[in-house]
Amino acid sequence: MIYIILFIGSFIFTYLIKNYAIKKSLLAEVNERSSHSVPTPHGGGIALAITWFSGLVYLYMYDMIDKDIFYALLVGMMISIVSFFDDIFELSAKLRIFVQLFVACLGLYFLGGLEKVLVFENQIITNTFALLLIVWFINLYNFLDGIDGYAGSEAVFLGVAGFLLFGDSLFLVLIASVLGFLVWNWHRAKIFMGDVGSTLLGYNVAVFTIYYSNQDSNNLWIWIILFGLFWFDATLTLFRRYKNGEKLSQAHKKHAYQRLTQSGWSHSKVVLYSVLLNIALFCIVYFVTNLVVAFVTSLVMLYIVTRFIDMKKFLKMV
Repeated sequence: MIYIILFIGSFIFTYLIKNYAIKKSLLAEVNERSSHSVPTPHGGGIALAITWFSGLVYLYMYDMIDKDIFYALLVGMMISIVSFFDDIFELSAKLRIFVQLFVACLGLYFLGGLEKVLVFENQIITNTFALLLIVWFINLYNFLDGIDGYAGSEAVFLGVAGFLLFGDSLFLVLIASVLGFLVWNWHRAKIFMGDVGSTLLGYNVAVFTIYYSNQDSNNLWIWIILFGLFWFDATLTLFRRYKNGEKLSQAHKKHAYQRLTQSGWSHSKVVLYSVLLNIALFCIVYFVTNLVVAFVTSLVMLYIVTRFIDMKKFLKMV
């Protein structure tokens, strides 16, 4: 019953925020990085965040969530608050990265750090890796929030996958919170998530990765594979832009999902195929018992998809 309430709450809150944003002209303007053609309300992630944290508190009150991950996830509230102000005032990059590093350190403190990465158990190495992972996940999720339903559908997928693999109620809270928002964000979007939602979701995924990795070091690679669609695209795009000598802080439209929309695919078509790709990643995790083979297989699949998009772009240019 609580999950239905959270869904309805997220749905209603998003609707109210949408109307308020329209009334106050709080609209995401069209710019060189946009994949939308008309100004649209943003800040729908506020509704997502409110229901997410409310659901977490409910789980904690009824002893349905481990306190370590509860406090670590609760720290994400700081990310949402700072991102909320960033959506409005455009805070400096230095301030944003400082907050992200602080939140990452605090989250790691509550999680007890990251115990092992591959064969490394040295806490300096593992926690440096974890710190960078948290900051990168926060930012890449923000980068990949660019078309209708894309970031939200990824969160729902990770929630479903997490629940099927680990069975914890916090994933149901995530699904309910995001779905209520996603109703209003589906193509054509009536409201956008904004940084307040995307950075929070990125942080959550990082916390999931570290928490379950501490239960079993193999789980690190399970989460890396499940989140492959986003981190592979973001990392490869960043590397390509660096290799081409581009200014990395400059806005662009070179992520795979952006190039597909530029080639003529609708937002809904891109999201639909991303869902199918995520299902394939889940099947790799679920059916391939050797995680090395599973990881390599997922990388090969993602690279093939990227090459397909590269060819599609090339053929369009010819």
